[in-house]
Amino acid sequence: MPKLETGKPAPAFTLPDLQNRPVALAGMRGRIVLINFWSLECPWAERADQAIERWMRAWGERVAWVSIASNANENPVEVMPVAELRRLPLVLLDARQTVADAYGAVTTPHIFIVDGEGILRYQGGIDDTNFRQRTPTRQYAFDAVEALLKGEAPAVVESSPYGCSIYRFST
Repeated sequence: MPKLETGKPAPAFTLPDLQNRPVALAGMRGRIVLINFWSLECPWAERADQAIERWMRAWGERVAWVSIASNANENPVEVMPVAELRRLPLVLLDARQTVADAYGAVTTPHIFIVDGEGILRYQGGIDDTNFRQRTPTRQYAFDAVEALLKGEAPAVVESSPYGCSIYRFST
């Protein structure tokens, strides 16, 4: 997987939403974009959804939350009811994992935060949980967005993602 360089432009993409309408990252310029590589089956992704939903209440329209469904074994018919149940505002379908590959996403969740100018400012885990530490002590994604909202650089720009592996098609 390629490793993106924080502080550089985020890879551009256009993907269909759940109604098959194209959505481009470039169309979100001017807002902070929290990209969450997502799965309907992964309990870690569900936990991330709950946290991000709480944060979005405070952030409002200043932040765009984009969930990208990249698992090859999860089809739109399965994704739609789970996305509705979890109240996800925007789910994009990455059926061939092209965007997951461009970003080097390996887990669900795997978070990428892009500033209003299209620059990647954070990549990694939503927090510091892992196999041995199930309760987070640091909220990396939250802290990064909060810093950007204040016009500051995030203190942590990269961490290790933790969750379920993205299921890719074999080549």
